[in-house]
Amino acid sequence: MKKYVPLLVLVLLASTPLYAHVIQYEVDQIGKGAVFWKYMLVGFEHIIPLGFDHILFITCVFFLSPNLKNVVLQASMFTLAHSITLGLSMYGIIKPPANIIEPLIAISIVFLAVENILSDRVKPWRLVMVFLFGMVHGMGFAGALSQLGMPRYAFATALISFNVGVEIGQLTIILLLYFFISRPFSRMPWYRKRIVIPISVVVALVAFYWTIQRIFFV
Repeated sequence: MKKYVPLLVLVLLASTPLYAHVIQYEVDQIGKGAVFWKYMLVGFEHIIPLGFDHILFITCVFFLSPNLKNVVLQASMFTLAHSITLGLSMYGIIKPPANIIEPLIAISIVFLAVENILSDRVKPWRLVMVFLFGMVHGMGFAGALSQLGMPRYAFATALISFNVGVEIGQLTIILLLYFFISRPFSRMPWYRKRIVIPISVVVALVAFYWTIQRIFFV
């Protein structure tokens, strides 16, 4: 039965919406004091449970190294990068088309998953790669946030709080993976062979499927 688990996960994830992280809400007229908490929650929900593609990206970032310090360093590069492009996009300085950004997000997941399969350590250029992919994901965040709408009277507050919510969601994923998988099993001799590689293979297949969808069926 266990050998069918990756296949079941693959089918489940592949059946998620084409743009897995797109969110839609209606913006109510709320006071400035409530804007921060509202958009922080929206940012968190954008990752958990709605951001399937971003969850897989963070999972790829996590699994190359069981060292939490390395994971946090990579996550910090990702955070810095997507914060830059999210801000630039929401202020209208850059306007990346979704039909290009969405396939690139899927391709970034494929790339990291394949690297996890082929490599067993974090190399210096990995941080550069995560940073560049983070910039792409930031444009994806902006696309979803644009659909939500932003209150003009508290635009900066909403933007910052959305990003805070995203980071809390990402940190939640990292901590769950650390305490339930890495910490109890990473020292086992079979950890990479039985956990890291099979999960990375499933993630790569799902992301490749999303890539084909987003390029040819949109």
